[in-house]
Amino acid sequence: MSTASPTTTPTTDPWFQDRFAERIGGAGYGKGTEVYKFELIKRAKRQALAEHPERKMLDFGIGENDEMAPEGVRDVMRREIDQPENRGYADNGILEFKESVASFMEREFQVVLDPNKEINHCIGSKTAYAMLPAAFINPGDVTLMTVPGYPVAGTATQWLGGEVYKIPLSPENNFLPDLESIPSNILSRSKILVLCYPNSPTGKTATVEFYEKVVEFAKKNRIIVVQDAAHMMLSYETAPLSFLSIEGAKDVGVEVHSMSKGFHMIGWRLGWVCGHEKIVQAFADVKDNCDSGQFIAIQKAAAAALGDPHIPHQVREKYRRRLEKLVGVLRSVGFECEMPGGTYFLYTKSPKGAGDQSFANASEAGQFLIKELSISTVPWDDCGAFTRFSVTYEAHDETAENELMADLHSRLTQAQLKF
Repeated sequence: MSTASPTTTPTTDPWFQDRFAERIGGAGYGKGTEVYKFELIKRAKRQALAEHPERKMLDFGIGENDEMAPEGVRDVMRREIDQPENRGYADNGILEFKESVASFMEREFQVVLDPNKEINHCIGSKTAYAMLPAAFINPGDVTLMTVPGYPVAGTATQWLGGEVYKIPLSPENNFLPDLESIPSNILSRSKILVLCYPNSPTGKTATVEFYEKVVEFAKKNRIIVVQDAAHMMLSYETAPLSFLSIEGAKDVGVEVHSMSKGFHMIGWRLGWVCGHEKIVQAFADVKDNCDSGQFIAIQKAAAAALGDPHIPHQVREKYRRRLEKLVGVLRSVGFECEMPGGTYFLYTKSPKGAGDQSFANASEAGQFLIKELSISTVPWDDCGAFTRFSVTYEAHDETAENELMADLHSRLTQAQLKF
């Protein structure tokens, strides 16, 4: 008696496969074989955990605060969540939050803003970068982006039919963009310049002199500046510096802030866009057609956080301490690194090998660190081979931090890294 072989049903495309927009892949959507960098990291972590369950994963790849929002902020949230007047749509934000932003900007940066006209909230800064290009970019227009960096504004630009011109951030130029290197045929079509300082992932902070050049560049070339200030309060080598504190800056652009990094409000999804009245209004008009505002109770809790100057100070000092410890460990095993000017990231040249093994790029080095040592980092190969360590690992107190650093030192020493 013969047994029939099992049959498999061939995978077929849905009838609407050719209806997907070209901006996300068109008829080829979902069929690509390229694996995204962060998916490669996740796969390697799963493999390391499966093969070495006895070995704790030292996770320096996380880019989000490891601590909850302060108790006082959560108390406000608990109270406000039960207030019936907070149940409705917030649309373009409540005045209480905008006024708290205005007070914060004046207290911290001596920047005076009209809360009614020059400030608008966003559901996390990410949404602002997705929406702002819609106010300016037509097909064929250019957005200037620094790399490595946060790509959302560039993605939105391309979806709108625009183009992205990438300006490399290199140690040779102190991780500042060389604005003079941009070709004239690009400048003539450019509408937006996106900056990020303190810079993610390099940790570089901006100077007054650099921002003054940016203002001059923007006026000369009629380009709108969008400054990403998500890590603003995590500045170590100098006091936090706002782009809007520079003379003429408010005439050429806006600054986008976040409640996440400097206030431990990761996941609450709240930030704001501030600066030139007309740009803020254009953002608000686009936003009004994309969302109905963040939950009012969250805005009121954030207003309380902004009113407490101790919160960003405590957050800053925690990550400063952790970065100083990490720099010491990495230097002791051969990394050429120094304390970053800001952010909770340490961006350093990747090892070129380990023992008799060589690495072609940062991605290969990152895979080795995860699979062989259970150390998770984020590789960056945009402008040379670099590795990003984040000090947002979970450790309940300084004793736990020190134990984790000792473990890191031991593993890296045994690896015999080559640079």
